[in-house]
Amino acid sequence: MSSPSPLFRFVQVEFPWALGPPDGRYLVRTPTPPARARAAPSHVIVFATLGAPERRRLAGRRRTRAAEPQPDPTPVATGRATIIDAADPLDGAEQARSWLDATGEDELDGGLRVLNQALHAFRLVTADPYLQPVARRQAIIARIGFGAGEQVADGLWTAARELVATDGRVRRAKLLSPQARLAAVLGARELPLACEELALRARLDLDHGRPREAALQLLVTLDAAIAELTTDPHAAMLADRLTQLRGLRESTAAAAQQALSGPLAPEQAETVSLTLSRVEAALRARAAAGS
Repeated sequence: MSSPSPLFRFVQVEFPWALGPPDGRYLVRTPTPPARARAAPSHVIVFATLGAPERRRLAGRRRTRAAEPQPDPTPVATGRATIIDAADPLDGAEQARSWLDATGEDELDGGLRVLNQALHAFRLVTADPYLQPVARRQAIIARIGFGAGEQVADGLWTAARELVATDGRVRRAKLLSPQARLAAVLGARELPLACEELALRARLDLDHGRPREAALQLLVTLDAAIAELTTDPHAAMLADRLTQLRGLRESTAAAAQQALSGPLAPEQAETVSLTLSRVEAALRARAAAGS
């Protein structure tokens, strides 16, 4: 009597654009530092592009044509990624259904982290700076479920649930894009700081498991923040925060120096996280002072 096929957990997400990597299956292994020894597979990611509009090649030189008034929306491709947990198969249907009943957004967040690692790798190998990670709130569909190996690799499943984003996530997204300040920046009544963009880049690296890159980015971020906030019209209100930032400069520089040669020590990674949070707090205080 043959044993039943193992069941694998998966996360599946769809976005209203092609994700970038060519359609197909990709095996993911977690590198083992420092020698980066070959590790066991952790995940399989399946990329698929759905409903891609037909692309017509124009013969000869590039041409234009008249645009119709009030045109219909242009069809767009949908990018689907299925992230399959290959390292820890479920032990039978009973365990699988118990897991599915109990899991939710945390499992989805874990799948998105793996997906963003793959998108970051594709950004590097294609040298395309415009490829960006994806966020939960951008997904038009998010599913979690389980199924046999070939089944989930083909986009099918034994059982699955669709997850709907909560109001809390929507409210947070709105808080991150305040309308009044946007109008001030676009209307040239307020100039954005260089350290604001640099802090976002450092945050992206840190949140996506790249502490070395975050440490290197953060040192420049910190220096820019100290310089720009010192001459800011609201500098007097930020005096205490500037003192904190200056006090973190030496330890941040040490973390960046270590990042040049290898992984950070735990205390250095903590320094990076603390310093970045202090820079972000200072920038929020500046924005509040100007509102």
